[in-house]
Amino acid sequence: MNIIYTASATAVGGRHGYVRSEDGVLNLPLAHPKELGGPGGAATNPEQLFAAGYAACFENAVLRVARDRKAPIQESSVTGRVGIGRGDDGFFRLTVVLEVSVPGRDPGEIEEIAHIAHTERCPYSRATRGNIDVQIKIV
Repeated sequence: MNIIYTASATAVGGRHGYVRSEDGVLNLPLAHPKELGGPGGAATNPEQLFAAGYAACFENAVLRVARDRKAPIQESSVTGRVGIGRGDDGFFRLTVVLEVSVPGRDPGEIEEIAHIAHTERCPYSRATRGNIDVQIKIV
């Protein structure tokens, strides 16, 4: 593989610490969510960061598929919802729901575009395939 870009971030202190990108653009405190037994608070957590990254990457894939089909999308959003819980084996597992919104477009068309984005274009979708239950919803 020909690497085009490498992102680098460091976490210090686990869920109670902070994350910082190598260039300093990302520099955020972390808080362990109350739902997972932590104190919560006004800080982010790994699940929020993953939801944001996946949503942004997936929306870009949707826009690219639409553009390639000569049907560009003017307005859209993708909301990523990352769930964490224990599986039957007692280990933590993740789930993802990607909610795709494209106002004014036929939901069937957007469902088809999102399917192509998920199966062919989005690197996050390829990386999670077979490892995380990912659902795509057109809203």
